[in-house]
Amino acid sequence: MDPRDTEHAMLERCALVARSENAVAADAREANVFRLAGMVVRSQFPAPSARLRDAGERYFVTHPDEMLSAAQVLKNNWIVGLPRLRDMLSHRLTK
Repeated sequence: MDPRDTEHAMLERCALVARSENAVAADAREANVFRLAGMVVRSQFPAPSARLRDAGERYFVTHPDEMLSAAQVLKNNWIVGLPRLRDMLSHRLTK
C-alpha cells in the first residue's frame, strides 16, 4: 500500500470508530491515531471525539507502554499532520 492508501484506510477506520460504540483499536498504531483524532475533532464533533478517544483508551488499558506523544506519532509517519487529520476526518464525519 502506498502512503495515500494507508492514510485513506486509517481515516476510514477512524470514521467507522467515531460512529461505533465500544470499538477497540486493533493495535498501537490505531490506538494512538484514534486518541489524536479524538483530540483534533473534539470541538466540532464531541460525541464522535469521545468514541475515538475511548477506543484508544480501551487498548491502552492493556498496553499502557504503547501510548506515544503526538510528536512520536508524527515522527512514525502514522499521520501526515494534525490539521490534515482534523480536516479530512471532519469531512468524513459530515457525510
